Amino acid sequence: MTSKTEINARLEFWREALKALRKAYLALLDGGVKSYTLKDRELTLLDMPSLMKEIKEAEQKVDELKALASGGSRRKAVAVIPRDW
Repeated sequence: MTSKTEINARLEFWREALKALRKAYLALLDGGVKSYTLKDRELTLLDMPSLMKEIKEAEQKVDELKALASGGSRRKAVAVIPRDW
């Protein structure tokens, strides 16, 4: 089991990452530059769909870590097997 301080550190990291992702998304909405060239290097920023996917994943991670930090457990996957009686 991960310690409470480690969980809080991870939570803070993902919160900061989520803020940065949201800033990047807003910059793209405002028509910000999508690619840069510096000498022989080129940097291309994420497109909208992949950026939205990253934001959703970060939000899920923050929610999971919040649950762990507050003493809750992770969400569990449950399967139902239909039977023909």
